[in-house]
Amino acid sequence: MRWKGRRQSSNVEDARTTKRGAAGLKGGLIGTLVLAAIIYFLGGDPLQVINLGNLDPDSGEKTELTREEIEMGEFVSVVLADIEDVWHMLFREMGKTYREPKLVLFSGSVSSACGYAQDATGPFYCPGDEKVYIDLEFLEELQRRLGAQGDFAVAYILAHEVGHHVQNLLGTMDEFARYRASGVGQKEINQMTVRLELQADFLAGVWVHHGQKMKDFLEEGDLEEALNAASAVGDDKIQMKSQGRVTPDSFQHGTASQRKSWLYKGVKTGDIRQGDTFSVTRL
Repeated sequence: MRWKGRRQSSNVEDARTTKRGAAGLKGGLIGTLVLAAIIYFLGGDPLQVINLGNLDPDSGEKTELTREEIEMGEFVSVVLADIEDVWHMLFREMGKTYREPKLVLFSGSVSSACGYAQDATGPFYCPGDEKVYIDLEFLEELQRRLGAQGDFAVAYILAHEVGHHVQNLLGTMDEFARYRASGVGQKEINQMTVRLELQADFLAGVWVHHGQKMKDFLEEGDLEEALNAASAVGDDKIQMKSQGRVTPDSFQHGTASQRKSWLYKGVKTGDIRQGDTFSVTRL
């Protein structure tokens, strides 16, 4: 991805110089709804992603960032700026105002309005504070394990999480909360969660479509990196890696084929209206 020399977002909070471990954690679910976690190896319920209780905010070892870590922070800051530019434009076209989310870079564990999360949670969006949380070091390790490498794979993951923020701003998450509270079963909740995740993939593709027109940032192989990453985090692949079998009724993100397909649809069309079939009211 061509990114050097371009605007960096001012909405990045870099907490990576303090690495926090799991010591001192106590059980207990903090109740803010979390819809956007990607639990790469467990294929678990994103609503259960925060289950870590209380952590001493003052505990943690101070560390210095390496040159590579600094550059990765600069990279995601540029990507976030590109995402901001695209969604400001698209929201204006819809007669709406886009409210920018914050991006928190952390190491080990982090406190959010949704509770405390460890790196094993994977990247997630917290609607309670409208922030995206990413442990870049852990993300890079997951990329190596899943074979989803490349800088544009990281850009896709960030765009996917911001896609959840877009859902939040457009009221889709509120619809889901009402649907969940209506007494439907876990199978139906899982099916709707899959729709939300696939829509976030679609919205990431919409960003690629318009971002390329605005910034001309794609290099050879970038799109393939993103599509490969989307496929790598399909529920079927994750479950096969983690438990040696696939249980479709427990899917909460979509299959590898679905995730790749919806990302590509967003890239090709750039039309946010073509993702509106995910509305809870249409279920």
